[in-house]
Amino acid sequence: MARKDDLTGKGPVTGNNVSKSNNKTKRRFQRNLQKKRFYIPSQDRWITLKVSAKTLKTINKKGIEAVLKEARAQGINV
Repeated sequence: MARKDDLTGKGPVTGNNVSKSNNKTKRRFQRNLQKKRFYIPSQDRWITLKVSAKTLKTINKKGIEAVLKEARAQGINV
């Protein structure tokens, strides 16, 4: 299963480990993903999504229905 956010589609990004001697090796920065259940009152059902902590803050601010509407407008199948 891919480590991607279900609503934004964002996944890991790459960067470098830098040692004391300034040697650089590749590494991955993983998203802070959480598996959460959300209640959608208009559909009267629960959905389970794998979302990042940043997306959770957005859901708390805007509401789950507004965030789902934006994700569907961007072409993400939720």
